This record gives sequence, C-alpha cells and structure tokens, in this order.
Amino acid sequence: MALSEYSLPLPDFDAPVRVLLVVAPFYRDIANALIDGATGLLDTAGIAHDMVEVPGALEIPTAIRIADRDSNFDGFVALGCVIRGATTHYETVCNDSSRALTILGLEGLCIGNGILTVETAAQAEERADPSRMNKGAGAAAAALHLISLARRWRPAGRPRTEPGSYQIARK
Repeated sequence: MALSEYSLPLPDFDAPVRVLLVVAPFYRDIANALIDGATGLLDTAGIAHDMVEVPGALEIPTAIRIADRDSNFDGFVALGCVIRGATTHYETVCNDSSRALTILGLEGLCIGNGILTVETAAQAEERADPSRMNKGAGAAAAALHLISLARRWRPAGRPRTEPGSYQIARK
C-alpha cells in the first residue's frame, strides 16, 4: 500500500484573524520561499498578517513570546532553516528552537513551526519551494488550525491562561 499525505481543509473563522510571521532569514533564498508559501496561503484564506525578522532560529521563540506579550496576534508562524554543518551547533539550534516553540505552544500560543532542519541545501530548497513541498504554507495552515481550536474551546471573553499562572495539583 502506497502512503499518501493528507492535509486538513482550512478552518473557517467567524471573526478576523491576525497572524505574525517570525522569520530567521539566515539563508535568504530559503526564507523567501517559506515566506511566499506562508503568505500565499494566508492571503488566499483572507487572513491578516504581519512579519518580523530575527537573526536566527534560536531567536524565533523569544520574538514570538515578546509579540504575544505586547501585541494582539491570534497566532504565529515560525519560519527559518537550519542546515547541518561540521559541528554540533546544528543539534543545539534544532533542538532548542523546537523545544522552545513546543513550550510556548503548551502554554497556549498557536504556532505553526516552519523551521526546516535539513542535511543539505537541496533538501531545504525542495521543502521551502511553494511549487514542491511548500512547508511555509504547511506551517501557516498549522497555525490556523490551532487558532480555530483555541477559539472553539476558549469561551468569548475568557482570557488565555498566562504562563506560570497555573499550579500542579499536589497530594
């Protein structure tokens, strides 16, 4: 049996949605392709979006946290690329940026992770290219699905739980 990929249909929204793309343009051509894919999907879906750039993938989670704290975005799309080099820095950047985005997500932020972690530039080009794997659009779609879930389960007027404001039950 051949495996095939499936993409969920994009959610519909009753109220406007505002998304921030946070981009690490270390590899500019790859970043541009990811941006094209993400903005193409958001524009087609009628979603308002802004964009900021940060120096590298490790700064993306911090920028998202600052934007969440000081603005009114519904969700975020993290875009960047890490290509394996000759040192262990690759593992640090991949693991720490992914872990930080996961922590932010577990705290209630709606984030689509489009940080490519690849072995070669050719793999990055294939994944970023909107006419091929289009991972920028995939990250934007993931953010929209999470925003939809958050709106479904968070009653109107009830604020999101702030990070650190919860307690673990004790016996």
